[in-house]
Amino acid sequence: MPKILIAECKQEVSTFNPQLSHYADFDISTGDDILNVHRGLPTEMGGVLAVFEAEPDIELVPAYSARSITSGGTLGAADFRRMADEFLAAVRAAPAVDGVYFSLHGAMASEDEFDPEGYLLAETRKIVGEQVPLVASFDLHGIMTDQILQHCDAITAFHTYPHVDFYDTGVRAARLLLRIMAGEVKPIIAKVEIPALVRGDELITATGLFGQSIRATQAIEQMPGGLAAGMFIGNPFTDVPELRSNSFVITDNDPVTAERAALKLAADFWEVRERLQSALVSLEAAVDVAMRTTDVTVIFTDAADATSSGASGDSNALLRALREAGYTGRTLIPIVDPLAVEAAFRAGVGAQVETTVGGQIDPRYEPLPITATVRLLSDGDFINESHGSVWHAGNTAVLESGNDTLVVTSRAVSLYDRSLFLAHGQNPQHFDLVVVKSPHCQPHFFTEWAVVNLNVDAPGSTSANLRSLGHTRCARPVFPLDENITYTPQAKRFQR
Repeated sequence: MPKILIAECKQEVSTFNPQLSHYADFDISTGDDILNVHRGLPTEMGGVLAVFEAEPDIELVPAYSARSITSGGTLGAADFRRMADEFLAAVRAAPAVDGVYFSLHGAMASEDEFDPEGYLLAETRKIVGEQVPLVASFDLHGIMTDQILQHCDAITAFHTYPHVDFYDTGVRAARLLLRIMAGEVKPIIAKVEIPALVRGDELITATGLFGQSIRATQAIEQMPGGLAAGMFIGNPFTDVPELRSNSFVITDNDPVTAERAALKLAADFWEVRERLQSALVSLEAAVDVAMRTTDVTVIFTDAADATSSGASGDSNALLRALREAGYTGRTLIPIVDPLAVEAAFRAGVGAQVETTVGGQIDPRYEPLPITATVRLLSDGDFINESHGSVWHAGNTAVLESGNDTLVVTSRAVSLYDRSLFLAHGQNPQHFDLVVVKSPHCQPHFFTEWAVVNLNVDAPGSTSANLRSLGHTRCARPVFPLDENITYTPQAKRFQR
């Protein structure tokens, strides 16, 4: 009976977030607990399990799972070492296997390891050997390093942004692994590096220009001999040496087609790079629009403090600007501040509390004094509406301060949907202005009903104003950090 080892290690970091991530910021599972966590969920691992468990002659060997509670700052060196040691010990303790599947992100980074995923793959190869087929799935915001491709037989990547194809990406990876194990296909990977970092609405795959690239990769996967294809647009906030965009194509023993298709994807992407940037509105102009808007909800998109991209979540820049301008509409704003939450818990529901909010983590912000009524307290555990898993915000308080309703959490939690708001009794449609700390969400969460949606050029560690961040590690030149770049696409080939 063929045995397949499965494992995962997933986090997306912003190296511009001054607060380190730690081991405690991960949900860790081993053995059958991994299966129990994912079975039936629309995650990559959920898709993989659906494929493998439908095969009666496959034996699964669940090894290790480390899933970050949310994105965050650079992972501490000791924390990554502990996690990597546990991951590799679980792989080492497994019986001999016939195949390996890893669920990875691609935008992880520790203080002393800029390619954690590549490291885990390289060390796994030393354990399982060079001949065992290994397939991994990735977020399209991953950093595609040579080391990753040197140790994978094949990879798959998300085809959607905002991401809704977690499950499908796992299914594609599982099916491809089974074909490799059966000897049906012999993958050849072509990768083309693109010196560009991109952000903005045109990356929305359903409606934006980037969708053309994705549909081209999907067409490649459907052609005879096409096994997998995709675009890695990296995470501009994970400042590591191999940060850039990449195209990749995997064919069945056809290097010419793989290289030609990957080169075409890269050239087409480069041609439109300037259009794949955010159109930002200054903080002053955004507040002015809000002051003049009535009868509809205004959305302030604060992507500079996007916790799902690795930001701290403790920005009060928009709240401060609205207060200073005398805005009187009802606002709904999420913010991370464990000290404010502690004060609310000491006071109790219904009590008035004098505290500060924001500015406890990222020195870009200063604590803002407020007087507020404590409306609700919770342990911060809730089921998210995106894929049904439990998110952990830590102790959480809803504070009402004048016209401002603040959902204050003890720790950062992903904000790419409405889950935090709804779990704490706040319907965004009942407010005049909502701060959304995510660059993009699924349309029905906000954009389908919000008439005014402004991408605000606010300070933060995940700002789409990429030149403001201060990259020091990524290869240069790279667009848009540098000008007048001469680029000729070249393909790299990987074959095991």
